[in-house]
Amino acid sequence: MTGNLVLIGSVGVLAAGTFAFRFAGPVLRPRIATRPWVERTMATAAVVLLTALVGTTALTEGHDLAGVARPTGVVVAGLLAWRKAPFVVVVLSAAATTAGLRLLGVP
Repeated sequence: MTGNLVLIGSVGVLAAGTFAFRFAGPVLRPRIATRPWVERTMATAAVVLLTALVGTTALTEGHDLAGVARPTGVVVAGLLAWRKAPFVVVVLSAAATTAGLRLLGVP
């Protein structure tokens, strides 16, 4: 019971933090003046950090390398996102790809 409360509380904190970041951007944007090169650098840094995060979580499981199924699902999701597919399609396609490969016995 206590573990469930901790999980619910941590999910709530994560949701509140995510909302705060998403809310702060549009609110602060008109109030802060930056040079164009700073904006480009920040956008590039965000893409690099997100790519590193996705790569790390897709390719590793604990301290070992992940199998083939998960990285393949991530590649499918990346290609669909690049083609500007709807978010639901991206997530469901990645999950279906990974699950299908694992169903076929691919690690």
